[in-house]
Amino acid sequence: MKKSPVARALLIAAVLIVALLVAVAAVGLAPRPASASAGGASSASPIPVAAASPSVTPSVTPTPAAPLKVTAVSPAAGAKKVAFGQTIRVTFSAPLAATTPFPLLSPAIPGAWRHAGTSALVFVPQGHLPVYTQVRLTIPAGSAGAHGADGGRLAKPYVIKFTVGGPSSVLRLQQLLAELGYLPLHFHPATASPKKPALLSEPKDADLIALRPVDGHFTWRWAHIPSSLGALWTRGEQTVLIRGALMAFEAGHGLGTDGSAGRKVWTALLAQVAAHKAHKAPYRYILVSTALPEKLKVWSNGATIYTTPANTGIASRPTAKGTFPVYARYRTTTMSGTNPDGTHYNDPGVPYVAYFNGGDAVHGFVRASYGSPQSLGCVELSYSSAAVVWKYDPLGTLVTVH
Repeated sequence: MKKSPVARALLIAAVLIVALLVAVAAVGLAPRPASASAGGASSASPIPVAAASPSVTPSVTPTPAAPLKVTAVSPAAGAKKVAFGQTIRVTFSAPLAATTPFPLLSPAIPGAWRHAGTSALVFVPQGHLPVYTQVRLTIPAGSAGAHGADGGRLAKPYVIKFTVGGPSSVLRLQQLLAELGYLPLHFHPATASPKKPALLSEPKDADLIALRPVDGHFTWRWAHIPSSLGALWTRGEQTVLIRGALMAFEAGHGLGTDGSAGRKVWTALLAQVAAHKAHKAPYRYILVSTALPEKLKVWSNGATIYTTPANTGIASRPTAKGTFPVYARYRTTTMSGTNPDGTHYNDPGVPYVAYFNGGDAVHGFVRASYGSPQSLGCVELSYSSAAVVWKYDPLGTLVTVH
């Protein structure tokens, strides 16, 4: 029997509905993940799933830096007579940070600190360490003190002291005395300007003045130099000429006039050079001739400015020959001693006395005449002549008896 179109449509619809129901039923019978239910656990095996977990950094306690220590210092603590040209070196137990503060020096010294390798600091003086001076070296501790590259620091401040020695060069002493005007010679440093006095070539800081001889040459200050005075000069040697100059310097600066260059002399000498304070007094020299008639001459700045008759010692008490610096002076004094016959003498009120060799002195004394040996070793002058010479024979003045 032939079906109508409506019947065929209904039949198709029914088939589609049945297919849909079968599909739904199939979905419901598919296995599911195990889960807890009121009726009990499912028999299906669960599929493990990796759960995401947050990243965790383990806690680490940093190791503290070892304390910084000073392992060596040069010069050593308590050192004496340290060379004035020496550098100062401090060595630490670990590499230093580039920003570590430098040690402190007292008194302040011209110069600069620098790093030497990784664990040491070195101070290089610009001139020299201060002579005859105690230097204090301090290395601060704590947050403002020296610190290592790893952060280590000194536990407490480090402090030492050492004492600097002095110069000993006679040639350099001669150079400085000449520059200050205490010698009958000029010194011309090789680096000095020819248009300026040699003194002005020196620095204005005593710690910068060279203590070792510098290049240069000496010339006599005047064209006419007595041969006896010229014979007293030897470059680089300690002669009576240098001793007299030192005594004159000492006398002018309130120092003991022993004619030797010690701590006080070098310190004052460097200070005068640094201050450019040249000696302004004329250079004078006394010559006593024992040839008859005996005479005394005063030589000053290149010329003989005064001549007078004099008496020297008798044959049994002759005046010693040679050159000697005046070491003591008295406007008036009492002179006493023993005569050749064993009797004693005591002469009060002797005027214008300048001792130059033991008990020998240039002084005034009343005699009937002058120009022949009459004294017991002294150089006797008339009162009027002694008053004139007194103005020309200060401490350190050289007296030559020939």
